[in-house]
Amino acid sequence: MTQRQSGEESKRWKKKLLTDYIRKPGAGRPYVDETYPDIHQVFLEIVQENTAGCPMNSDIKWTYLTPKEIVEKLAEKGIVVSAPIVSDLLKIHGFKKRKLSKCRTIKEVKDRDEQFKKINMLRERYVEEGEPVVSVDSKKKEPLGHLYRAGEVYTQTALEVYDHDFVSLQTGLAIPHGIYDIKSNQAYINLGSSHDTAEFFFDSMVKWWESQGKHRYPNATKLLILCDGGGS
Repeated sequence: MTQRQSGEESKRWKKKLLTDYIRKPGAGRPYVDETYPDIHQVFLEIVQENTAGCPMNSDIKWTYLTPKEIVEKLAEKGIVVSAPIVSDLLKIHGFKKRKLSKCRTIKEVKDRDEQFKKINMLRERYVEEGEPVVSVDSKKKEPLGHLYRAGEVYTQTALEVYDHDFVSLQTGLAIPHGIYDIKSNQAYINLGSSHDTAEFFFDSMVKWWESQGKHRYPNATKLLILCDGGGS
């Protein structure tokens, strides 16, 4: 059987299945819109009564009701639905789960655009000349020991940790310092165990250069380091 014949045979079977299908179009459990035609209007009224917003931006609004609470308020109006249906209604009307975004600057910095333009100019020049360009940053410090941390893992028995995360219970502190080589698109991480200091930053850079940088850029005469104003 050729590939074309196989495709035609598949179409014939699908047509036969649709023809022999027992249930009529529209059969089955009706969708919530059919049961409660006014559900969207009632939902929006409930949400509007329990909505807060940003005084500086009328487009930013949020509801402080949980799906379970909305289910209860809909039930008071004679509309009995489940929490997943309420989640669908929230999505349909533009409500999404969000968290606080740390994007506002504390102050306006003069010539901010000019600074970034100069950084981009330097970056392009270094890359064209074959010189190394790295972006560095210290990430979130991780306490060591039997302390709670977010995440899940498959295991046959429960993993037990202390019921409180006191600093005195720590057995150490891991400080990740990342070095991203922009040209080669490779990252390198050093873990410190004391403090995020200038000495730690220097030692991390030297370790990267000795193990990676000088082998990747044997003819380098200079190095461009992109970083923010962090502790190190």
